[in-house]
Amino acid sequence: MSEHNPITTADGIPVGDNQNSLTAGDRGPILMQDFHLMEKLAHFNRERIPERVVHAKGAAAFGTFTVTHDVTQYTRAKLFSEIGKQTPMLMRFSTVGGEKGSADTDRDPRGFAVKFYTEEGNWDVAGNNTPVFFVRDPMKFPDFIHSQKRNPQTNCKDANAKWDFWSLSPEALHQITILFSDRGTPKSYRHMDGFGSHTFSLIDDRGSRVWCKFHFKTQQGIENLPAAEATRLAGEDPDYTTRDLFDSIERGDYPKWRVCIQVMTEEQAAKHRDNPFDLTKVWSHSEYPLIDIGMLELNRNPQNYFAEVEQAAFSPSNVVPGISFSPDKVLQARIMSYPDAQRYRLGANYQQLPVNQPKCPVMHYQRDGAMALGDNGGNTPNYDPNSHDAAPKQNCAYVEPAMDLGHVKVVRAASVEPNRYDHHQGNDEYSQAGDLYRLLKPDAQQRLVDNIIGSLSGARQDIQMRQLCHFFRADPQYGMQIAAGLGIKLDPAMMPSLALK
Repeated sequence: MSEHNPITTADGIPVGDNQNSLTAGDRGPILMQDFHLMEKLAHFNRERIPERVVHAKGAAAFGTFTVTHDVTQYTRAKLFSEIGKQTPMLMRFSTVGGEKGSADTDRDPRGFAVKFYTEEGNWDVAGNNTPVFFVRDPMKFPDFIHSQKRNPQTNCKDANAKWDFWSLSPEALHQITILFSDRGTPKSYRHMDGFGSHTFSLIDDRGSRVWCKFHFKTQQGIENLPAAEATRLAGEDPDYTTRDLFDSIERGDYPKWRVCIQVMTEEQAAKHRDNPFDLTKVWSHSEYPLIDIGMLELNRNPQNYFAEVEQAAFSPSNVVPGISFSPDKVLQARIMSYPDAQRYRLGANYQQLPVNQPKCPVMHYQRDGAMALGDNGGNTPNYDPNSHDAAPKQNCAYVEPAMDLGHVKVVRAASVEPNRYDHHQGNDEYSQAGDLYRLLKPDAQQRLVDNIIGSLSGARQDIQMRQLCHFFRADPQYGMQIAAGLGIKLDPAMMPSLALK
């Protein structure tokens, strides 16, 4: 029995595990009965009024997606049905951790969200400018964001909280290495790549599924700000990248991104060395090369920021026929939590707002609620099933195939034992972070190390020592450089044990 006070739910029920969600099997989807997870995420969505809890400050523009390559062998989604086909879209960029008035150039991941207004409904890719994230289990997400926000007593950012959480969450190291590299301070929203980050699935017209990841490759070239320049701009022009995006479109310099996918078969996934649904890991490009789909172009600025940007609502739950989900645990939780956040933030009928409204017919049995626009369904039935011939009916043509998780069909998962599986067990938290460090040129490595030292130096030494162990496990030189910069002298005889502890 722990000597600490036990964590409880808001109803006082003791919590046995606050790190791992309840899933159907080690790689299986999350169960709705995990009331503790649902409470954490639902409460987290309601912690700020009225701005977004995360991604509060952003900029957006409208444009067009054009198909340039045939991928119909992978997906039946109609927006990809023929080369040259165009789909209107909205793209929103954001900083993640700061408030609405924060600086654009802060060291922070950047949100990268795209809404495609397709003939089969809205498809949203709500991702980041990084291919991975800090956590692989959504149970830890609210706690992670709390550690990056303001101290509840001082109302200031807190290096102790930030690095305390990270030092106790080694799965974050890959994303930490990206965040404190040059990529942590993009020059502009136009000069960075975007990623769906999660693993999704594509379904073809025969009902076959492959796993995929979405990539958006900037055609402006990747450019980043030196740390000192980012800090200067944060003070002198906190809206720097917001203005840059708007001005570039106003002068006709339309930014573009090449849209690509990586594809992995179910057979390959079953044999993959890592969990292919792990949000903290990437897929090797040499094994799963990028496949071109099309091109995004932003060519129209919003006319009213509140109506078209602040009220824009993105959710990974918005997929169209031919595109679907995966057992990625964080994705599974976002499918619930993102629409829940929008209902809280914008209202029960947020999809009826013009910026969120699909460009195709909408027919359902949802009625009433705040700000129900139009005729609210008129005199048609508000229930299903019903015997009215003109009322909308389900169509079995859109039923997805069962998800094969190692020869266990999720729709028939009685043989999979629901449990809280330790997401650290069997996972290599260090190799990819170390690989990324070794890929950097010496000057880029030094900037990465300097950026980490500048942040980690504000934390207590016991936290610094714990975090150093992670850097050493990724690469001994990585750890040595940071230790030296922090002024921590290490006994050479301790090196093997420090790296393996």
